Amino acid sequence: MRTMIEPGNSFPEFFVKSKDNIDTPLTRVAPAEGDWQMVVVYRGVHCPKCAEYLNELNQLHEEYKNANIDIVAVSADSVEQLNTFLQDKVDDLHFEVLAELSEVQMTQLGLYVSSPRSPKETDHPFAEPCILVINPDNKLHIVDKSNAPFSRPDLSKLLNGITFIQGNDYPIRGTYKSA
Repeated sequence: MRTMIEPGNSFPEFFVKSKDNIDTPLTRVAPAEGDWQMVVVYRGVHCPKCAEYLNELNQLHEEYKNANIDIVAVSADSVEQLNTFLQDKVDDLHFEVLAELSEVQMTQLGLYVSSPRSPKETDHPFAEPCILVINPDNKLHIVDKSNAPFSRPDLSKLLNGITFIQGNDYPIRGTYKSA
């Protein structure tokens, strides 16, 4: 049985692939003091909603950066599919986009995983959209996951929420365990 991380857990060290096919950590285990990290899981090159969402995030990149939030996006796509996505589907993104999130990693993150509807869509199981926000203590602070490409958080409102958390010592929510 695989263990799923939950809010308040330390974010695991995962390695995925860069656009140059280099093993790359998904997050920094030791971020700069005060830095937050946001992992945006997207469905893949086959998803026009994902390209639209990442382009929107790109427009807000400077605001996220000013709030000390590092952004990385990742999918289960191959490196070849990632490079097609970067070349043909999105603008010049100002954050790193990575590939080859494995099924084991998707399960460990508790993501919803879908099978392709046909070979025209894609050639592998893929994660549905998710945003994971990791605080400076490497703890999973926010989890927003969906089982469909049409349900994602508003990126401006999410930024406002994260800056509220940062400025108000707001606790990690959703950690209650009943007896």
